[in-house]
Amino acid sequence: MRRRIYDADHESFRDSVREFLDRQVRPRGEEFIENRAFPRDLWIEAGKQGFLGLEVPEEYGGSAAGDYRYNAVLGEELSKVTAALSSCFGIHGDIVAPYLVDLCTEEQKRRWLPGFCTGELLTAIGMTEPSGGSDLAALRTTAVRDGDDWILNGSKTFITNGYSADLVVVAARTSPEKKARGITLFAVETGMPGFTRGRKLDKVGQTESDTAELFFDDVRVPQANVLGEVDQGFIHMMERLPQERLGAAVSNIAHAAQILEETIDYAKERKAFGQPIGAFQHNKFLLAELVTKIEVSRAYVDQCVLAHTDGELTAVDAAKAKWWSAQVQNDVLDSCVQLYGGYGFMNEYRVARAWRDARVTKIWAGSNEIMKELIGRDLGL
Repeated sequence: MRRRIYDADHESFRDSVREFLDRQVRPRGEEFIENRAFPRDLWIEAGKQGFLGLEVPEEYGGSAAGDYRYNAVLGEELSKVTAALSSCFGIHGDIVAPYLVDLCTEEQKRRWLPGFCTGELLTAIGMTEPSGGSDLAALRTTAVRDGDDWILNGSKTFITNGYSADLVVVAARTSPEKKARGITLFAVETGMPGFTRGRKLDKVGQTESDTAELFFDDVRVPQANVLGEVDQGFIHMMERLPQERLGAAVSNIAHAAQILEETIDYAKERKAFGQPIGAFQHNKFLLAELVTKIEVSRAYVDQCVLAHTDGELTAVDAAKAKWWSAQVQNDVLDSCVQLYGGYGFMNEYRVARAWRDARVTKIWAGSNEIMKELIGRDLGL
């Protein structure tokens, strides 16, 4: 079925993204895996192409697309090459961007957004803590006012872009007695005394992505680095989580769809017992099921993208898209590995890496269990 979500301008943008990936990413895949990071020169080149500032006004160096479908196109194409690239670029341009554009003062925007768009200033977001996971209201990182500054103490973990980020949006508790209503967001910059990073974390999948622990030991953060309103951080996060979850859903489906397409080609070529393995009824039926799952799921995600573009996406619908797409992605890729047989368990095959890369999508951006809890509450249960 033809997708009707994108027009000629979106497809032209897609062609630009593909050209960038063919030129800058595919030839260097093994380098990225070995270094467990995407180097700064890649970010700089992405900035030159206008891929990092889609949501940033032109006066600060962005392209001010004003249409979330461009974000979705970028996320889809990045995911087709490697899920890790979509994760790292998504954190920067799709997740952190709204915090800076919506919450920054004029001075803060002029200080940070130009470099954000060029790739000279990389960003991350520090929500998850070692003891908290998806429970954002249970933050232990604290910030205590000291004159015109704040003294930040605590730690964050599983932070994508955490090792190389120049600026991290950090959620900290500023009014413990207010519980969830006492959280504030801070822009913590590289070089602030007391801000350190742990090792690059050794993950099961998405090896190329730069993921780290962050530590804050009496970090003095000036009032000029507070994002949004004091004690309104939880609300600021809740308002922007639907876009994060939608971006995850877009990438999940695109990632699985690409590997499924490659698996279908493999099933046509690989022979067993004198015929292509795709000709066996079980495999034929399985592939029919997988293609249907992808296309039906993508239709819902496309509708969510349109709703978000029109400012109508609800947190509950975003939760549905996030958990369902992650489940479908993992189910599809597990079946793809099975169809490849022993080769599917070899790291040199894309299907094996994709299978490992996908497992985290049922955990991050709010675990699938948390998504179901949100949906259940909306049902009045």
